[in-house]
Amino acid sequence: MQIPTLTEGAVTIRPLRVRDARRLDRELRDNRGWLRQWEATNPGGPAPYDLRGSIRNLLVRARAGEGLPFAMEHDGDFAGQLNVSSIQWGSVSSATIGYWVSQRFAGKSVTPTAVALATDYCFFSLQLHRMEICIRPENKPSLRVVEKLGFRYEGLRRRYIHIDGDWRDHYCFALTNDEVPTGVLRRWLDGRAPESAAARPPALD
Repeated sequence: MQIPTLTEGAVTIRPLRVRDARRLDRELRDNRGWLRQWEATNPGGPAPYDLRGSIRNLLVRARAGEGLPFAMEHDGDFAGQLNVSSIQWGSVSSATIGYWVSQRFAGKSVTPTAVALATDYCFFSLQLHRMEICIRPENKPSLRVVEKLGFRYEGLRRRYIHIDGDWRDHYCFALTNDEVPTGVLRRWLDGRAPESAAARPPALD
């Protein structure tokens, strides 16, 4: 499956490449303190990590139609990573989005723009029906992304993903293509995204 390059203003998402490994490693190291609390970990203990091998694996999955690995850029600078994963076709026609952004680009609308671009591509070019994002309750910056874009809160997944050394709860948010006939990006830029859609029950916050 081809990975597109998509742009809105200063923000671009483009295919992640093996040659991005050095730049990606530098950003991850520079943002260690910023990202560590949100990083997935191995419940069996630390394991050797091969960044180039990880990128190659993502590209293999893309060729199999199972994912879309993107690099996020702001005015041409590497700003982070966005992955569309767990793509399912046929009667399910859904996928999941995960992302991280460098701290120096926080507040520049990189992540919501990238998520909107990727979601619209999946809805209108791939004809997927549903897109999901799962976020730790403590991750306020990521919660702002789904609020801004009007993703709908669907529930709490208990001890869902092993992150920073333990199994962590996650909120689940989603959109279906029929909810955004003009696209996620256009709805957000036009100020029509209902931030209240992402509201969680008061007892959870």
